[in-house]
Amino acid sequence: MSETIDAAGVAAWLRAWARAVAERRDELTALDAAIGDADHGINMDRGLQAAVERLDERCGGDAGGATEGIAGEATGGVSGGAGGTVDESPGALLKAVGMTLVSTVGGAAGPLYGTFFLRMASAAGDAAALTPAVWASAFTAGVAGVRERGKAELGDKTMVDALAPAAAAFEAALTDGASAAEALRAAAAAAQRGMVGTIPLVARKGRASYLGERSAGTQDPGATSSWLLVESAAALVEATGP
Repeated sequence: MSETIDAAGVAAWLRAWARAVAERRDELTALDAAIGDADHGINMDRGLQAAVERLDERCGGDAGGATEGIAGEATGGVSGGAGGTVDESPGALLKAVGMTLVSTVGGAAGPLYGTFFLRMASAAGDAAALTPAVWASAFTAGVAGVRERGKAELGDKTMVDALAPAAAAFEAALTDGASAAEALRAAAAAAQRGMVGTIPLVARKGRASYLGERSAGTQDPGATSSWLLVESAAALVEATGP
């Protein structure tokens, strides 16, 4: 497979996710108001804006803001976005974002998303560009980190209900010969199904678990922001075309 994901592509993905969360901040907060602390959208937006600022410092403005680089043809080097080549590795950017989220996002979301990106960074290593298979493996490693950190499993009404199916669908699609765009679309669809599937669940983790049966009937806010994470990647890769 000739598609690769470079640092510019990773930066573009994270900026796209930050924009999506900002657009849905009130929706995320409203979901959290029903079963949590009413601050998920606010906290995620604040943390992701800090992460974007960190990317700006490392990449030089909006170097990763375009769609180029996230699923471009391999050229033997790192392909840049609209602002030119990003002189970083994907792993370095993922680590920087993870550390920023840990320190700026309040509640459980900061440590959980921070762990996700730090585990992804570790799996990515120092490679200048990642194949879709390596990216999928890194994504799966990130999800494993979330499960370990939050001690959550499928059905607990958490972000794991969106992330775990997405990781499985991503790897399965690539194994079946799908392109990166096709595999990420399958992952986003699985994440969306998992997100919607949290509505009837009774929460078994986090503040929502204190509500017991009353937590049923509301979509989990963490699963929602996790779906946005995967959907942002899928939409960005699709936008690059073949």
